[in-house]
Amino acid sequence: MSEMNITAALPEVFLAVAGMILLMLGVFRGNGGTRLVLTLTVACFALSFVVIAASMGRHEAAMGGLFIADAFGDFMKLLVLAGSGITLIMAMRYIEREDMARFEYPVLILFATLGMLLMISANDMLALYLGLELQSLSLYVVAAFRRDHLRSSEAGLKYFVLGALSSGMLLYGISMIYGFAGTTSFAGLAAQFSVGAQVPIGLIVGIVFLTAGLAFKISAVPFHMWTPDVYEGAPTPVTAFFATAPKVAAMALVIRVMIGPFGDLVDQWQQIIWFISIASMLLGALAAISQTNIKRLMAYSSIGHIGYALIGLAAGTERGVNGILLYMTIYVVMNLGTFACILCMRQKEVMVERIEDLKGLSKTHPAMALALGIFMFSMAGIPPLVGFFGKFYIFLAAIEAQLYVLAVVGVLSSVIGAYYYLRIVKLMYFDDPIEAFDRPIGREMSVILAATSLIIVLLTVGISPLLDGTAMAAASLFSG
Repeated sequence: MSEMNITAALPEVFLAVAGMILLMLGVFRGNGGTRLVLTLTVACFALSFVVIAASMGRHEAAMGGLFIADAFGDFMKLLVLAGSGITLIMAMRYIEREDMARFEYPVLILFATLGMLLMISANDMLALYLGLELQSLSLYVVAAFRRDHLRSSEAGLKYFVLGALSSGMLLYGISMIYGFAGTTSFAGLAAQFSVGAQVPIGLIVGIVFLTAGLAFKISAVPFHMWTPDVYEGAPTPVTAFFATAPKVAAMALVIRVMIGPFGDLVDQWQQIIWFISIASMLLGALAAISQTNIKRLMAYSSIGHIGYALIGLAAGTERGVNGILLYMTIYVVMNLGTFACILCMRQKEVMVERIEDLKGLSKTHPAMALALGIFMFSMAGIPPLVGFFGKFYIFLAAIEAQLYVLAVVGVLSSVIGAYYYLRIVKLMYFDDPIEAFDRPIGREMSVILAATSLIIVLLTVGISPLLDGTAMAAASLFSG
């Protein structure tokens, strides 16, 4: 058994200790200390980001083999920490304006992020489950954080009920796998089910239930039903958080589970991923067309994007994982920028969410319209913006793995999905304004909008360093 090796899990240990300290600080300072607790939480994320970035390239186990630190995990953790930190900054003015200024909010986000980091580095089914539940329990609460508002309470309740169901399916799958394999260790499972090994039917059933539970966490069809309602009902900063960090962590977990312990059983699980990928792409493209609420549209958009990312997993190759890492990086940047725009949609100090409210935005807020236009074109995958390259590398991996149907459906879904993205651009630039949004939008929002739109543009001409990073992370997963 591996030694404890606490230093390999230093960022996680730091966040766990920081979370308890910030919780006590909030208790003694009361809700008047919310801004301080939130600022310190962001600082903790930034410090953890620096520590992980400085140790990129390592490959070591910790906690008796339950935890693994490698380049793949470090890359995904950087995305999670960036997403969590930026969404907290975006939430600062909102929670004060909407009477949500309670110190528990940033603390819950911190513990949810800690759960995500543990998920990403899980090297055992039990470690996987503990990290997943630490994240989920925190997310249930923040979804219903505005407990005096019906929609927020409804969102939290739906997410909790369906989340409990998915956790049960996940745990049942783990128990089936343990019953037929005799171990929950990823390394033990990989060694037992190497190429040519006899695969019991019970193990296949366990993988199906495990995959179903994980598919809920990434909101893949047919386990997507919670996503539109929770995205719409939850407070907008919470929705922005849901759309970024948890998606990255859950996708990282799915990749590690499928490629790690069951990497040699790709023929057994490939058809499951193949089905949910196609279903997610088609539903995400078609269901979003009729949406009038921009948060619901982003919910269906996220379902479609997860479908594209799963194409790379269905390929089961290093190039496929490389494509997923590139895609998820671009996805996080696009969503952070888009939700920053949504948080700026206020009229007479009241948040508005209708797509129609964006009419004539180029005339009233030209800078915001330009930024949102960049995000919409990139999400649609229109060249030369970087969103095109994300889909290109995913489709290339599918073609190399001879998954031609997946590639064709992916291209067709992209064409259909371009309609509702370009519709927003049309409303902003070709329709007359109804009522201008409130000004000013805030310094932090201006910086986030400028930074995310600039990153999208710069990656278009300088994507090579990012490709090098994703290639190193994918290679570490397969070499490990």
